[in-house]
Amino acid sequence: MSKFKAAVFDWAGTTVDFGSFAPMGVFVKAFEKFGIEASIEQARAPMGAPKWDHINTMMQMPEIAAQWEAKHGAKPTDADVDKVYEIFVPMNEDVAADYAQLVPGAKEAIDDLRGMGLKIGSTTGYTRSIMERVLPVAAAQGYEPDNLVCSDDLPEGRPGPLGMYKCMVDLVAYPPAAIIKVDDTEPGIKEGVAAGCLTVGVAMSGNAVGKTPEQLAALPDAEIAALRAHATAILKEAGADHVIDTVADLPALLRQLDAGV
Repeated sequence: MSKFKAAVFDWAGTTVDFGSFAPMGVFVKAFEKFGIEASIEQARAPMGAPKWDHINTMMQMPEIAAQWEAKHGAKPTDADVDKVYEIFVPMNEDVAADYAQLVPGAKEAIDDLRGMGLKIGSTTGYTRSIMERVLPVAAAQGYEPDNLVCSDDLPEGRPGPLGMYKCMVDLVAYPPAAIIKVDDTEPGIKEGVAAGCLTVGVAMSGNAVGKTPEQLAALPDAEIAALRAHATAILKEAGADHVIDTVADLPALLRQLDAGV
């Protein structure tokens, strides 16, 4: 393949955990520990960001901030975010591996990309300790990317470009235009945009749709189309150059782009 040298993938909602379910209940339960009711919809809103930032964003939501002030007598602070984060991380470590099943077609797609000569990188909003639970489960299914950049590996995470810069160094792949960033979330797409890479959003397996393959299969075509349109609009607004249903569709897209179609 002449145009592209590497593809850098997100994890939950992109290559594993179809529907991005692993963190959702944990966010809700972590806030419950402090007497705060948070919904799954609130937990999904900042998805893709480093988890401390994710919790901070939730903490600033008016409904949650008001609950916190009523319960704890003051508006939430960074120290309060630290407290929730300290609860969240070990809880997420315990469940992440249970949701690390590869997205259907992901292994075949990544094997295809390797056959085209691309290196395979990865970034994530998960911490290194969480990913230590996920990596062996993915490896047992045949997915072992050439690198991994976690949210706590660098001084700044998504939506900034540092994770992608680290991938370029690790993979010895450049210029940015020769690298594809594949992600299901706004912060993950913005990470690729900030680094100057081609960005590809995945709509149907991701956080914006938030359904399992079985749940999607049970829906009428019109509802599936509406979910796809909703997710596509979010990803395009974040800066995605292209949007596909899942990573299984990526090799065909890259062949078209390489051929100038």
